[in-house]
Amino acid sequence: MAGILAWFWNERFWLPHNVTWADLQSTEEAAFPQAEDLYLAFPLAFCIFMIRLLFERFIAKPCALGLKVQANGPQKAQPNAILEKVFTAITKHPDEKRLDGLSKQLDWDVRSIQRWFRQRRNQEKPSTLTKFCESMWRFTFYLYIFTYGVRFLKKTPWLWNTRQCWNGYPYQPLMPDLHYYYIVELSFYWSLMFSQFIDIKRKDFGIMFTHHIVTVTLITFSYVTNLTRVGTLTLCLHDAADVVLEAAKMANYCKCQKLSDLLFLTFAIVFIVSRLGIYPLWILNTTLFELYEALGNFPALWVFNVLLVILQILHCFWSYLIIKAAYKAISKGKVAKDDRSDIESSSDEEETVPRSKTPHSTVTTNGTSGANGTNGYLTGSTSSEEH
Repeated sequence: MAGILAWFWNERFWLPHNVTWADLQSTEEAAFPQAEDLYLAFPLAFCIFMIRLLFERFIAKPCALGLKVQANGPQKAQPNAILEKVFTAITKHPDEKRLDGLSKQLDWDVRSIQRWFRQRRNQEKPSTLTKFCESMWRFTFYLYIFTYGVRFLKKTPWLWNTRQCWNGYPYQPLMPDLHYYYIVELSFYWSLMFSQFIDIKRKDFGIMFTHHIVTVTLITFSYVTNLTRVGTLTLCLHDAADVVLEAAKMANYCKCQKLSDLLFLTFAIVFIVSRLGIYPLWILNTTLFELYEALGNFPALWVFNVLLVILQILHCFWSYLIIKAAYKAISKGKVAKDDRSDIESSSDEEETVPRSKTPHSTVTTNGTSGANGTNGYLTGSTSSEEH
């Protein structure tokens, strides 16, 4: 084990030439980032998750009810023992052959069976109230941490001149405000990574999970190697768009369509400018070029830049989705439903009673389109928040 640890913490990989871990040990005169500091993120992540549960129940939920956010979930499927057994024990997405067999067994037409399975899948999805509470929690956290980041960074020289990120590196003392900023951000993303498995499921689950892993790795990596100055710039830049996104979602769930549209278009502008403009020209420029000029080459530098480039690739993917949604918003006059929405819908009319294949049977319909009354997510959450 000692040999493995020695290999992993090889100074020639992690640090510039002629710098050792002993040089970065904290003293009474100056504190430096230590790897063991990051253990604090795990209990703090649990605390953040518990604060979230309390916030959603005692603050977000009363606010949602006061704003008359819909508390009921999607329409429930008609009870049917045979279909329920297939749904729970065999498949939630029956193929054509199974649909034909169930149609003969129940004397229902295939469309009614498909509709039952769609309603049954939606039945397990969260209500608009639940989604509003989640968005309000993320909005509150992102607003707090973004405000904290701006107040901290406006007092630092590297906000105005990125070359200051490398002035005196790696012998840059760890300021208490910077340490707090880093640990809280890392703890939040750890909590997001684990809570993603119990949160609202979306179609880009894999991409968001990849994003959280890259973010946690970047925060950890930059802290251990004392690349914290450029790290604070990256964190603050990413939090800016997430505040507006969560506000747009909440407006959408409250059915304030005009406000939701305005906030979504604002989010689209902020996201694209910050992630496709400022990020590569400000962050990537200083890590790829200014850092190399100041310190030369060492392996950890390239790993750090590879992670930052992966983040940029994710930015491009989400920007494509956002631009597509913004185009629909402009062409149709309102924000389109998110492609990642967790509620399935159909252009067919939803029926409360399945249609029998026999011609003399009576059919009752409610005439409500499955797409109506469904508040989908706005495109681009990172996640944001989920960056």
